[in-house]
Amino acid sequence: FPSQTVTENFAKVIHGLNANQLTDQVIQRSKRMILDTLGVGLLGTSTEVCHKVAQYSKIYSSDRSSTIWGHLDFQLPPLYAAFVNGVAVHSMDFDDTWHPATHPSGAVLPAVIALSEAFPQKKRISGLDLLLAFNVGIEVQGRLLHFSREARNIPKRY
Repeated sequence: FPSQTVTENFAKVIHGLNANQLTDQVIQRSKRMILDTLGVGLLGTSTEVCHKVAQYSKIYSSDRSSTIWGHLDFQLPPLYAAFVNGVAVHSMDFDDTWHPATHPSGAVLPAVIALSEAFPQKKRISGLDLLLAFNVGIEVQGRLLHFSREARNIPKRY
């Protein structure tokens, strides 16, 4: 039989993860990363670039909506809510980083929260499930960065 590709193997590992595998240390660090990202994102909602992408995104509608941080009365489809909230986080450029340079939480948290809000009320996910999704997103980003030839040269280019 054919051997698995790297992508298939990676997907199998990710699919097999569950919240019971999160250690207390991972949970505590994740909560700190999430709190930091929310704080930076809320501050970022006041930036000009965030206002522009929010205004642009208002043209999109959907039967499922997610909140724009800091604006409980303004909701967008999950894709655009994640985009606007991600721009808010990155517009301040104070979100977490690791080496080589990347901002993991600013890309992952807005998507995870927007998707979690889009679930029907009877299928809402738990906080632990949200933490698992957040950690899977961080892990995927880190592994993709690790595999990237471009990323290996980032420190030398600056």
